[in-house]
Amino acid sequence: MSWFVNTLGSSIGKKLMMAISGLSFCGFLVAHLAGNLFIYGGKDAFNSYATHLHSLGPLVTIAEIGLLTLALIHILTGATLFYENLQSRPHRYAVNKSAGGRTIGSATMPYTGAFLLLFVIFHLLNFHFVDKTHTTIFDIVSKSFSHPAYVVFYVLAMVVAGLHVSHGLWSAFQTLGANHPKYMPIIMMLSLVFSLIVGIGFGFLPIYISLIA
Repeated sequence: MSWFVNTLGSSIGKKLMMAISGLSFCGFLVAHLAGNLFIYGGKDAFNSYATHLHSLGPLVTIAEIGLLTLALIHILTGATLFYENLQSRPHRYAVNKSAGGRTIGSATMPYTGAFLLLFVIFHLLNFHFVDKTHTTIFDIVSKSFSHPAYVVFYVLAMVVAGLHVSHGLWSAFQTLGANHPKYMPIIMMLSLVFSLIVGIGFGFLPIYISLIA
């Protein structure tokens, strides 16, 4: 067991935890976006989907606990790696070089990650931890996105999410050993496509809801 703990505590182990938890969240994004698409079916379709989801009871609770665990692993491990990287390079370079495939996504990962953490907390407070006794989830969503400031904030958050995923997805595959000259360009392209799906797919929803609210 000690070897397992030592492996997780190593730099490679931490990167593996980041990769696995990150890929898990990408899977969650796919499922979450698929569910949110019921909004285009109208109020009854979306409320029916939400009701069916909550009818799963214990399965939803288990999924939520799993997501919370993955979030803690991802956040704490990411913060640790960021701190260790700062400790190893206490002085910034005079010139910001883009060698080695450095992109906007890779350069801003810690900052986009911190922003997304704040966004998720805000999102949960507005849509999950609210009183749904005398209303429906569709009405809650419609009321929230009737405010232009909410729409702008959510669209911005989805742009940041797309930027975060654009680097995180292919980086996760690279960490898991898919760093091959033949396949990595394809993986990087698919990661970009996926980031666009996430950004546009989630980002257009508040705009659409604001137009029909």
